[in-house]
Amino acid sequence: MPSWAQSAPCDQPEARQFDFWAGKWDVYEKGEQVGFNHISIIQGGCTLLEEYHGVKGPFEGKSFNYYDPSDTSWHQVWVDNSGTRLHLVGGFDGERMVMSGSRLSKGAAVIDRIAWTPHPDGTVRQVWDYSRDEGKTFTIVFDGLYRPHPDGSD
Repeated sequence: MPSWAQSAPCDQPEARQFDFWAGKWDVYEKGEQVGFNHISIIQGGCTLLEEYHGVKGPFEGKSFNYYDPSDTSWHQVWVDNSGTRLHLVGGFDGERMVMSGSRLSKGAAVIDRIAWTPHPDGTVRQVWDYSRDEGKTFTIVFDGLYRPHPDGSD
């Protein structure tokens, strides 16, 4: 076994900051259910695996979310079947997880920013917005509410 594998890199408190998102969720936007999301803690607690399925049509996507102690940041890699690829970096600000990243969309630079906010009632709000003017203004892509699925066991 390699020496690096014997340490416990995911035992630090920062690696647990996004655990509030783990579980099975019904996802709503503007009061209408738009999807199901299953967030699993995998790889010995080092990674959150997101598996999203839309209610309408065959839309689905997956992400890996992990805390990297070398840069003290959270990272997300999202891939979906519409061709969207996101590489986001950020962290927990004490109230919510916020990550952002840049990509090209139709030849133009885009900044994506996603925030996840846990609520006392057990729901989580996710807001994804983007900017096409280097962060001067942002437009909301998705403003969703995650409600625990009745079979919310993980």
